[in-house]
Amino acid sequence: MPLINRLKEYRAKINVNQTEMGKLVGVSRQTISQIERGDYSPSVTLALKIAKVLNVSVEDIFSYEED
Repeated sequence: MPLINRLKEYRAKINVNQTEMGKLVGVSRQTISQIERGDYSPSVTLALKIAKVLNVSVEDIFSYEED
């Protein structure tokens, strides 16, 4: 039951790299990379910060897919 995310796609739309995105939401570049690869599920707080920076809803970026 993986968490599907479109973070890389939305980040590219605003022309921000992983390092810049990390600074905007208060995490490292590595954390952004792990989220994009699906190796790390962000906390609700972090997901909300990411959505706010990208000016979209959390549901636009993250979705839950059942097996």
